[in-house]
Amino acid sequence: MRFNRIISAVILNILGLSSGLMITGVSASSAVPWQKDFQPAVTSVMEDVHDFHDLLLVIITLITVFVLALLLYTMWKFSAKRNPVPSKTTHHATLEMAWTIVPVIILVVIAVPSFKLLYKADVLPKVDMTIKAIGNQWNWGYEYPDHGNFSFVANMIGESDLQQWAKENKINNPKRLLETDAEVVVPVNTNVRVQVTSNDVLHAWAVPAFGVKIDAVPGRLNQTWFNVKKMGTYYGQCSELCGQNHGFMPIKVRVVSKSEFAKWVTAQRAAAGLEPLKQKRREVAKLNNSPR
Repeated sequence: MRFNRIISAVILNILGLSSGLMITGVSASSAVPWQKDFQPAVTSVMEDVHDFHDLLLVIITLITVFVLALLLYTMWKFSAKRNPVPSKTTHHATLEMAWTIVPVIILVVIAVPSFKLLYKADVLPKVDMTIKAIGNQWNWGYEYPDHGNFSFVANMIGESDLQQWAKENKINNPKRLLETDAEVVVPVNTNVRVQVTSNDVLHAWAVPAFGVKIDAVPGRLNQTWFNVKKMGTYYGQCSELCGQNHGFMPIKVRVVSKSEFAKWVTAQRAAAGLEPLKQKRREVAKLNNSPR
């Protein structure tokens, strides 16, 4: 799909019409000003979304150019000046077969990667851990059921507190309306299941770089998954209109090494007053192996 990416970039740059609208060399984990393309993909699902987008862009551009050329040719060939006596031809069997068969072929070309992508995004592989995300008006709550079921709530850092918060946490260039006072932490190269629900109204948990977007519905547990290939911090937002502060409930996910994740889990369990995870696992194993 590298050729499609090159063609896609050329097309988007042409459509930009000015240097201010050209594709931004995006390396950030969130949207940047004047960005026209997707955020860089860090999961295999988002990589496939990129490829599918590029395929569609090439197809619709070729169709548009072809139809435009056909219209211009028709206007020239069959103008009143060149055809003082209009043709009375009403049917052409070959043309009618062509404009029926060719669109079907195009739709099949589109359908095959589309169905593969839908299946990959929707069907969960064997997961290594689970996180539960709960939408509230207007913040996100998180639970880690596989690691002692500790929980926390992530609220947006307001503009008035952003610089002071960044200074205290030694963060350069904090992201306005995207930073939170707590963050989701997951290990790199790990299949993570995210179970999503809501306590009040419809929300949506979405992280563009992951290719993840799923509704949080009261009374219902939806689920999705991701496996991030690159360590870093990634941002998303609620993507379902949920009230007056809809635009102020960001999502912040920090992807770390597995050893760093284990240290973070230990600290979270200690803060929640839970016993160390290794001790808990030994007790569970002992209970499972005891005679009944």
